[in-house]
Amino acid sequence: MKVCYFGTYRASYNRNKIMISALRSAGVDVVVCQENLWYSIEDRERVTAGDWRFPKFWLRVMKTYTKLVFRSFSIGKFDLMILGYPGQFDVFLAKVICFFKKIPLVWDVLMSIYLVAVERKLGDSRYSAINIIRRVEKKALGIPDLLIQDTKQYVNWFFDNYEIEKNRFKLVPIGADDSIFKPSEQKKVKKNTFRVLYYGTFIANHGLDHILEAARQLMYETEIEFLFIGEGPEKSRIVQKAEIEKLTNATFKGWCSQLELAEQIGLADVCLGAFGKTPQSLMTVHNKIYECMACGKTVVTGTSLAIQDQFTDEVELKMCERSGQAIAEAIIHLKENPGMIERIGINARQSFVENYSINALGRLLRLHLENLL
Repeated sequence: MKVCYFGTYRASYNRNKIMISALRSAGVDVVVCQENLWYSIEDRERVTAGDWRFPKFWLRVMKTYTKLVFRSFSIGKFDLMILGYPGQFDVFLAKVICFFKKIPLVWDVLMSIYLVAVERKLGDSRYSAINIIRRVEKKALGIPDLLIQDTKQYVNWFFDNYEIEKNRFKLVPIGADDSIFKPSEQKKVKKNTFRVLYYGTFIANHGLDHILEAARQLMYETEIEFLFIGEGPEKSRIVQKAEIEKLTNATFKGWCSQLELAEQIGLADVCLGAFGKTPQSLMTVHNKIYECMACGKTVVTGTSLAIQDQFTDEVELKMCERSGQAIAEAIIHLKENPGMIERIGINARQSFVENYSINALGRLLRLHLENLL
């Protein structure tokens, strides 16, 4: 099987890298046909907020899509085309190419960029393109021969909001790259501490205020320390809040490489998932949950239907309500039960290998493609 992985998708985004690696692990010949349209996340946000009106942006679009057309016809024959995330605006060109090549089109939708824009309040601008994005996204979802999604809750959202039939979707979990994220033999530097690790983007989706409240409630538990790794639009506010409340148990660091991140996971006693209450947060299983499971670590994360569909509380991970008090109570409970931490970590690693590793995702994705062909 030969596949063209196509679009202006973010080449460095975990989901795209994992999907390509998964296909190759399953013996699929993957030819990458990608061109950068966006300079950064901030660039996409500026365009959504109003920069879409300027000729300079549309010239950029024309140049990028022209390059994609030439590349797609220069790589020879392939059996089908997969559109990477995000691909809402690439679908239309991809379908034309697939029509001429007489092959099916598959789109890894993953997330609604309309919903992402709403949650990041990009519709507040006078010239926001958010309503255009909604209309384009609805139209785009009806074009491919197969849609890929990671949870059935997100599939339900697309049905409820766009009336996209659920049988048009196949599920492939987000998973993680287990060539990087794997159990570590590293030993803790300070043996008398209990480290709680959060890493990710500082956005409402992840519920940083709840995590900070948990740190505040546990401030006098002198052995417990919180390490926050990452960047994002809410980081300065969260850091300032921690300073105002004099949270000496909270340390903040910027982004690090994935290898360094895997090392930090290995040094943690417990890792934190997501605790936001946005629709996006409630419908997904965040990538970092799989990454920590791949490292054999116990993850504390906010409960949701998406989480409950895939995991059992205190078996593969520890679930709690999405509040500071609930997070604090879960951390104390685990700290007082080291045997539970060890058992959950072992179960998490086993579940990951069987269901969410590169090889497991490759087998599942290849099966979906073979059925389509």
